[in-house]
Amino acid sequence: MVLKRLLYSLVNNRQLIEKLAASRLMRRAAQLTAFALTKAQILGSDAARRLLASDAMRQLLASDAVRQIRETDPAEVGRKMSRVGQSLVQELRQNFEALKQKQQQQAKSRGKE
Repeated sequence: MVLKRLLYSLVNNRQLIEKLAASRLMRRAAQLTAFALTKAQILGSDAARRLLASDAMRQLLASDAVRQIRETDPAEVGRKMSRVGQSLVQELRQNFEALKQKQQQQAKSRGKE
């Protein structure tokens, strides 16, 4: 609470803000921030352009599956995605159990040696 009040009073101190704004450290921090934001924007737009230009994306957008998803009811899409998720979880559990059994068998065979 005290720290909050102290920070509030410092932020509202006009002379302090002007001195900080004129300091070389703050100007450099602003330059670096602007550089980082500009660089991220350029990289993001390049990546988006490459993705849209890729053959795989064109094929995916032109495929019947995407067209069918766009035309179906959102609730139906949700139900389908739920079923896909459930089957994925079930497969993961089965594979995890099989891996666990395999490790137990390997541990038993090591113990016999």
